[in-house]
Amino acid sequence: MKNNISRRGFLRWMALVIAAPLFAWISKHHLKKLVEPAATSSESNTSLQKTVSATTKPEEKNMATVYMTTNIDPDGLLKAYRALGHKATGKVAVKISSGEPGGHHFLSPALIAPLVQEVNGTIVECNTAYGGRRADTASHRRVMEEHGFAAIAPVDIMDADGSMNLPIRGGKHLNADVVGSHFANYDFVVNLAHFKGHAMAGFGGVIKNMSIGIASKEGKCLIHTAGVSATSPWGGNQDDFLESMAEAAKGVADYMGRNILYINVMNNLSVDCDCDSSPAAPTMKDIGILASTDPVALDQACVDLVYAAPDGKDLVERMESRHGIHVLEHAEAIGLGSRKYALVNIDETGKKA
Repeated sequence: MKNNISRRGFLRWMALVIAAPLFAWISKHHLKKLVEPAATSSESNTSLQKTVSATTKPEEKNMATVYMTTNIDPDGLLKAYRALGHKATGKVAVKISSGEPGGHHFLSPALIAPLVQEVNGTIVECNTAYGGRRADTASHRRVMEEHGFAAIAPVDIMDADGSMNLPIRGGKHLNADVVGSHFANYDFVVNLAHFKGHAMAGFGGVIKNMSIGIASKEGKCLIHTAGVSATSPWGGNQDDFLESMAEAAKGVADYMGRNILYINVMNNLSVDCDCDSSPAAPTMKDIGILASTDPVALDQACVDLVYAAPDGKDLVERMESRHGIHVLEHAEAIGLGSRKYALVNIDETGKKA
């Protein structure tokens, strides 16, 4: 217990140090009044632009870049994608969470439609391992229709015809990531995640979206149990689960090489996941849209922004109570990406400060 308390205290301190310029500005200017859902006012944007710019002075070579806009709307999403300068080509899979029926915090089809259509993408998902209406392909397709995704693009339940294995190099628990077999049909992946809390992982961002999210039922069970069971997702050790999630994500990233990019939408910041049919209401304001070619840097930036927010207490507690930061620790350790990053404001110029 003593070690856990010490570790949590250290993580809190590190998050505040990383986000210090942002946190100081928040305290002075009351960010909660400026970052409303889908904020678009010029006053709101200009204020936070100055804040983000204060954090964008990278001094180390090869530091990961994370782009951020406070505009949570279709134009903001397109701008975040374009800021990466990494065009999605070929047959493009856009990986989202389709959302458990009953929940309503999943990414809106209206929000993502222009991006999905710009990349001529297919919206992809895999079936769940815990039951519910997304546990079989036929009912999962109906959910995709009911939630409006089938109306904006083709949809593909990638494990409808079984699984395929992606090798994992340097894994501690897994040597292969078992994913939906249709994954082989795609040339490029746009990993489009809704950043939020999660009852088991603490938080879910792009790493979870491409590990648990692209895994088939069998793969999901193996991740949750750190390779122990391919038929049940229950009963695994918490840190081993988090490490396995990072390893599965690395399997996807290694397989795709440069043909993958990552976007987190930080709205509807509930402590619960979109896989929850009755998620808790958000207790903090929306923050923005962040994008990177480094999934570890991107999720770390989002975690830091939650810590820095004046109203992030509930989500911080959810992350810490599940030791959620460990997925990023292990992801960096096995070479998936870097937790060091430069946060770049794109609301003004799209260029580094």
